[in-house]
Amino acid sequence: MSIISTNFIFDVLETDITDKSGNIDNNIFMQNIFGENLYNISPIIVSFSGNPNTIHNKNWNGFAWSKELTVNSQNNNYFSLATYKKNDSGKYRRKKSQFQTLHAVMLDDIGTKISFEQIKLKPSWILETSSGNFQIGYIFETPISDIKLADQLMKAIVIAKLCDPGASGPATRLARLPVAVNGKHEPQFQCHLKAWNPNIRYSVDKLIDGLQIELAEKNKTKSNKNKTEKFYDEEDIQILTPSPKDNPVLIALKKRALYKLKLDEGKHDITCPWLHEHTSSINSGTAYFEPDNKYHIGGFKCQHGHCSERNIKDLLDFLKINVTSARNKSTIKIIKGELNNIVDIAERELAATKIYYQRGGIIVSIYMDKNTKQTLIQAVTTSSLIRTLSDIAIWEQYDGRSKSWVRIDPPARYVAILFDSNNYQHLPVINGLARQPYLRPNKSLMKQPGYDLDTGMFGVFDGKKFLIPDKPSFDDAKEALKILNELLDEFCFVNDEDKSAAISAILTAAIRPSIINAPMIHVRAHTVGSGKSYLCALITAFASPQQGTPTTFPADDEECRKLLLAELLRSPAVIEFDNMTSDILPHKSLCTALTSEFMTGRILGVSKTATVNTRVLFLSSGNNVTPIKDMTRRCVTINLNPEVETPATRTFKRPNLVAEVLKDRERYVSAAITIIRAWFVAKKPKTKCKPLAGFNDWSDICRQPILWLGCADPATSIFEAMKEDPDREQLGRLLVIWKNTFGNIPTMVRDAVNMSILSGNEELKEILHDIADERGNINRRRLGRWIKRHQGQIVDGLRFERCSGNTSAEKWKVISVLSVNNDNNQKNANSAQAYLNASKGE
Repeated sequence: MSIISTNFIFDVLETDITDKSGNIDNNIFMQNIFGENLYNISPIIVSFSGNPNTIHNKNWNGFAWSKELTVNSQNNNYFSLATYKKNDSGKYRRKKSQFQTLHAVMLDDIGTKISFEQIKLKPSWILETSSGNFQIGYIFETPISDIKLADQLMKAIVIAKLCDPGASGPATRLARLPVAVNGKHEPQFQCHLKAWNPNIRYSVDKLIDGLQIELAEKNKTKSNKNKTEKFYDEEDIQILTPSPKDNPVLIALKKRALYKLKLDEGKHDITCPWLHEHTSSINSGTAYFEPDNKYHIGGFKCQHGHCSERNIKDLLDFLKINVTSARNKSTIKIIKGELNNIVDIAERELAATKIYYQRGGIIVSIYMDKNTKQTLIQAVTTSSLIRTLSDIAIWEQYDGRSKSWVRIDPPARYVAILFDSNNYQHLPVINGLARQPYLRPNKSLMKQPGYDLDTGMFGVFDGKKFLIPDKPSFDDAKEALKILNELLDEFCFVNDEDKSAAISAILTAAIRPSIINAPMIHVRAHTVGSGKSYLCALITAFASPQQGTPTTFPADDEECRKLLLAELLRSPAVIEFDNMTSDILPHKSLCTALTSEFMTGRILGVSKTATVNTRVLFLSSGNNVTPIKDMTRRCVTINLNPEVETPATRTFKRPNLVAEVLKDRERYVSAAITIIRAWFVAKKPKTKCKPLAGFNDWSDICRQPILWLGCADPATSIFEAMKEDPDREQLGRLLVIWKNTFGNIPTMVRDAVNMSILSGNEELKEILHDIADERGNINRRRLGRWIKRHQGQIVDGLRFERCSGNTSAEKWKVISVLSVNNDNNQKNANSAQAYLNASKGE
């Protein structure tokens, strides 16, 4: 080989390990520097085409070297001077944190920036990397494993001006391979090995002496118990090391031909590593268990007596796998100044579990209630969030004393910031749970369980068990209706409208996650034992595979708001108020939950304001209990009347009806959904009926299909209740008496009260006391508020109208809507006639 001309003589031993170009093979070059027996460590190769100055950073990551590796000779080809161990993901990375041993040092820019006269020691190789510019390398007799020593050595070389100042950091430094090009030049420069003698190797001391350099003394610093010295480069540390795609234990078992087959989820049949110790070398009865919440690093069990004392750590030692890798989890490192990134990473790790979501600005999880066996949504607290983050990832912090990264619990500060966030970028929004197939916004049927990105719904059902025709016909719907009617045969409905209301309630239960809102379903009877709770249980079976858990109707709106927010956050299938003893009061929160798609409020125990979806079926029951005031238009009432003296003593043909439905639930729910789907397939034929403001979606999906099949109107009870509402009746009485007493004269409330007392008008006095009695007297303020609240409401063609006057006190008069309409019609007619006359020129 040719030798470059210098003022000293290199005693270069010629080698016949060359290719036709005079260069040796890259792999032979690497084998001579690093040897052939590398176990679980590797140098890194970097190879790419183009100009290195314009290449994206990711191209510098590189990959592990192997003896069979082939790289393009027309690429920029580099190799690391050090070897690296695997990270927790089982990958080799050119990181200080993975540094293992330094095998050589390299002096760069010799011949241009650094003269050859300065070099006093024979190198192991000389590589020309551009015209007149060289890299000189020195191979160590024994690789350096002390990264601090390696740093000190390279810094001393730089200080002695034997290398470019940018050459510090030997733990991650790259040198060029002999078979490569230098893409910084145009045309590309073909690298050429000018001298090669791998037998020339140096100890650290000989290298120091030969290069005539001095290692800097370790800086002496005053001890400070409150500070820890950093021995890592923050810019070189990767905050997140993702969990490996494949379990490293399973990979190692397969590599050693010890893996047999998968027995169950997380359980694997393997060959015992200590098979030779078994009696007759019996190869059976050994299993490996993947990590779970109970066994964080996995489990190992061999049933043979010789292995009775061995456990998972023995298996890991045999496979040479550390405990961190065995956990098969992501690793998050705490680095100061990276708070935002760390919180963002924590959220992404939560989202990756597919168990944690966001609901109304709150982090929630999906869980199963052990008592009721219901799958529900649960708000996550800060304490539970710490535990969760600790379980799904390994958290590490640098310890200055041990000079290593140590495991810690997720820092409370980071968890609190994640918990208190107003917006989550990675956690999917969950709108609710579906216990059976449901309709998507385009009215297609979603049969797949799990999370659906389009709707935000999470299906907790086995879609294969629900047999719903793709295009059901009218006859299919009729047959499905027959199945539902058979379930209702033993209930004593007052009339056909009540039975239709029960069928509508079943459809509502089956499809509730698919409709924006739905009225409350109320079951009423005159006496106990009439089947109210039983019918509610039957309806509930169409909404959920678990039996319902009724609760008490709230006494006031504040209690109602707390109850509803807490329940709606959990996304139960049904909220049931059983055995009510008073009329269904129109609590503001309940009215909102029934007519609005969302409800907002502060969640008790979470201290956060949340907006929750209201897609839940509301049920209630009670003897002689009826919806009143604003609840009349929000409640479908089903009336039962067995017409016997003691209904509880009746016998039934199907005493276990609810249990039968739950056992074969998929068939019955499929029948309910088939009716709705058949109506859609028939292009949604509309039967003329009274519109139901606020429940258009429900009226279409759970009312119209029943009317299409020839059933009575299930919403009849709503319109009847609105007519029979005591509040409406009271207003009607007052309007008539006020009209008869004051005519068209605007009257103040004060004058009306005085008139009732002084004139002897008993009718007026009675109705005013009914409305605003307070300890035997009429509260004028309460009466005024009552009239104001009902102004404009029409009953029997009359309504209150506020009149303007010279005083600040409000005056009221009752007007006839019919006469107003007649007056308006006359005005319109006069205006039209005037227009016609003008157009004729009259």
